[in-house]
Amino acid sequence: MPGTNLTREEAQQRAKLLTVDSYEIDLDLSGAQEGGTYRSVTTVRFDVAEDGADSFIDLVAPAVHEVTLNGDPLDPAEVFQDSRIALPGLLEGRNILRVVADCAYTNTGEGLHRFVDPVDDQAYLYTQFEVPDARRVFASFEQPDLKATFQFTVRAPEGWTVISNSPTPEPKDNVWEFAPTPRISTYVTALIVGPYHSVHSVYEKDGQSVPLGIYCRPSLAEFLDADAIFEVTRQGFDWFQEKFDYAYPFEKYDQLFVPEFNAGAMENAGAVTIRDQYVFRSKVTDAAYEVRAETILHELAHMWFGDLVTMEWWNDLWLNESFATYTSIACQAAAPGSRWPHSWTTFANSMKTWAYRQDQLPSTHPIMADIRDLDDVLVNFDGITYAKGASVLKQLVAYVGEDEFFRGVQAYFKRHAFGNTRLSDLLGALEETSGRDLKAWSKAWLETAGINILRPEIETDADGTVTSFAIRQEAPALPAGAQGEPVLRPHRIAVGLYDLDEASGKLVRTERVELDVDGELTAVPQLAGKRRPAVVLLNDDDLSYAKVRLDEASLKAVTEHLGDFEASLPRALCWASAWDMTRDAELATRDYLSLVLSGIGKESDIGVVQSLHRQVKLAIDLYAAPAARETLLTRWTDATLAHLRSAAPGSDHQLAWARAFAATARTPEQLDLLEALLDGAQTIEGLAVDTELRWAFVQRLAAVGRYDEAEITAEYERDRTAAGERHAATARAARPTPEAKAEAWASVVESDKLPNAVQEAVIGGFVQTDQRELLAPYTDRFFEAVKGVWESRSHEMAQQIAVGLYPSVQVSQETLDKTDAWLASAGPNAALRRLVSESRSGVERALKAQAADAAAAE
Repeated sequence: MPGTNLTREEAQQRAKLLTVDSYEIDLDLSGAQEGGTYRSVTTVRFDVAEDGADSFIDLVAPAVHEVTLNGDPLDPAEVFQDSRIALPGLLEGRNILRVVADCAYTNTGEGLHRFVDPVDDQAYLYTQFEVPDARRVFASFEQPDLKATFQFTVRAPEGWTVISNSPTPEPKDNVWEFAPTPRISTYVTALIVGPYHSVHSVYEKDGQSVPLGIYCRPSLAEFLDADAIFEVTRQGFDWFQEKFDYAYPFEKYDQLFVPEFNAGAMENAGAVTIRDQYVFRSKVTDAAYEVRAETILHELAHMWFGDLVTMEWWNDLWLNESFATYTSIACQAAAPGSRWPHSWTTFANSMKTWAYRQDQLPSTHPIMADIRDLDDVLVNFDGITYAKGASVLKQLVAYVGEDEFFRGVQAYFKRHAFGNTRLSDLLGALEETSGRDLKAWSKAWLETAGINILRPEIETDADGTVTSFAIRQEAPALPAGAQGEPVLRPHRIAVGLYDLDEASGKLVRTERVELDVDGELTAVPQLAGKRRPAVVLLNDDDLSYAKVRLDEASLKAVTEHLGDFEASLPRALCWASAWDMTRDAELATRDYLSLVLSGIGKESDIGVVQSLHRQVKLAIDLYAAPAARETLLTRWTDATLAHLRSAAPGSDHQLAWARAFAATARTPEQLDLLEALLDGAQTIEGLAVDTELRWAFVQRLAAVGRYDEAEITAEYERDRTAAGERHAATARAARPTPEAKAEAWASVVESDKLPNAVQEAVIGGFVQTDQRELLAPYTDRFFEAVKGVWESRSHEMAQQIAVGLYPSVQVSQETLDKTDAWLASAGPNAALRRLVSESRSGVERALKAQAADAAAAE
């Protein structure tokens, strides 16, 4: 039985047989305030290539009442099973299918999600269909290459608003009849329904006029900075339309901030849904605004790459996401008036770090992954698909030239508008505009897994003059269990030479050489005869995707002066290299901490500072020798408090250091300070202890046993919102008592009643790295429960549990042995096996890093 899965072969067979013309979807959501189920009526018109052929349409529904095929009724009890409706004896040419079903609201963020706002007790709905969840709302041929037009008719409660892909019509008797969409895929159709608050504007340029809308719940309206969101959106419209030479392809563009959203956002055509945590209730740093802007631009780029032109099958998911990631960051870096011209620094520091981590897991895979079925794609929204793919696209742009790249993209959009494509279609267009043969490049970069390491090999004479310079490329063995062989790849990189400027005290680039690196050793004769600089930085400007190492002299200079680089990008590259060395057990955790403490005070980029905060805490928690952990934590926490007190009042850095301090505050005096800041007995000039920062303090005080139910409830009374409910759930689960842990575990594992966002909050509180002994009994309980959870819950809910409750903090050989025993005996499916193997790899890496840290102490 296929269950809810669909194989690539089934999709290919169905695409050969069927051409889908149109859907008419009638939904009765008038009972949405009460919940339960709703009536869904689907009429789909499609052509069939072979008379008498059999096929099927997809539907996930509690009940099917009617199935009528070409006027003939079919017995639902016979044709509907296993999330499919069998379609026997199809006619050659036009067929018409009508399906009447009861579909269910969800609280998992899949299908039609229903949320009740505790502020106004009103229900708010939105759809989330990627990858295969349109079938939870209407009968559909659920694969991206069977595009069609979609015409929605929706009945909703009085006073509500209904938004879809087409412009919102005037309702008649609480019924909204939308015009048909252009030809799009099922997964980018959308409905957002409820008493949402909205702000409207218009994008106008050169005679073009596109209505713009921004929506959120009324309880968030006071925090909605619509002008800033419209500004970023307009910059994106300007930049993308110029670069793509193709006008925005839909009639309007709405952005809807919705509750309990599993991802960052979703590129529904003309109706983008975005997690409403991006409507900031409290002060955040500029890094948060930068991330939000990148998300906005990422989804806008998808209107062309993904919605206008769509992948044929999910093996090109990487191209869909990588293109949107690359172009969104390029837009931030280059669009006139952008607040974030340093966006490639953020990319190097965050996205590529994610990619490097993912590429060293046993589940690493070629960028162009082999997606055999829906189970494969559901776990493939990973660092390879987004970040490595975008890194490789950036390298491709350097390889073919930016102008040539975008000319190829322009031809691609014009040639395939409202159609489906494969990777070869894009590469063919780029070959035409660049004159380069990309077959070898594609094979090396897209069809192989793993990461290369680049090291400089420098020889100098007694006077410090370079006598020879070469770049050595290594291809480390792939992790155990990974498929494929390590390969050396062609790289387009820059080599930066940096010296300390005596007047400014800054490390300044004095020379840059750009070249192709290929094979094991590449000579750089241009640098022979030059004086050896203080720092030699490979992959300067971050053109390629590779792990970079510093030679001994450069590492010494960077250790002393990392914070002194004049530009932010080389600093970020050095920070990333140091972090990667720590993860690879080449740099002891204690030495990484020393490096960070020596340079972070000079780091101006707030996004980099916040990344360093997360990385230091992770390193101490998991990579430090256990005997040294408390000493290192004390050293770090003392430093966070010192930086908090010395940071400029009201600055982003002050807020970031306040959060870093709260995350590890441990002594009675430090915890007393948190309490005093909460009740106002103490203040720090410029630090606004607002709603979100209060919760950070409360959660830490709960985790160390200072706060219990009474204090948590009192804080929730101050913030009786959906966000407050989540924060309180985290605080309750964080309490260091057996009772609190048992209650949290039962609510997540033994019950399936929690909505997705609250379940995630509970898991986040349950796992506390300084509660290892308390959590130890849950290792066996995890392995006893996880397979049953996976088989009985929806994908999103099961994945939260499988990843979040794996005993990652129990860094020991015993954890590895128990994981291996479970993998050998439990018989998990491929998706669950992958997730557990990835978590196991994290424990294995931590053990090696702990050993390296202990050796450094000796």
